[in-house]
Amino acid sequence: MKGTPKISEAEWEVMRVLWNESPLTANKIVDELTATTRWKGTTIRTLINRLVEKSVIGYEKKGREFHYYPLIAEVDCIRAESNSFLRRVYRGALTPILSAFMENNELSPEDVEELKRILRKKGRKK
Repeated sequence: MKGTPKISEAEWEVMRVLWNESPLTANKIVDELTATTRWKGTTIRTLINRLVEKSVIGYEKKGREFHYYPLIAEVDCIRAESNSFLRRVYRGALTPILSAFMENNELSPEDVEELKRILRKKGRKK
């Protein structure tokens, strides 16, 4: 997705909470993240506000509470981040990154078969 805003590693944590379940109040997001991080509520609320400013999450006011929800799908953020990494680190070349991952990580026979299936499928599309 072109134009997907860049989000920080900490903002990814807020987004994972919202992708998992939404809409959520700020208090619920704080509860979720204070259980898994060492962040204070004020830090989490700052992250929420940044994501609203970046138009990555939206909200609906219900009474005195704001209910937050993602405006961008997880798959779109992952795709944008992957493409950004590929451009920055590997200058957009796929072969070096694939080689690096395959050489530096253990692949099960199932992983190898899945990679073969993906490559065969890609080969047929051209």
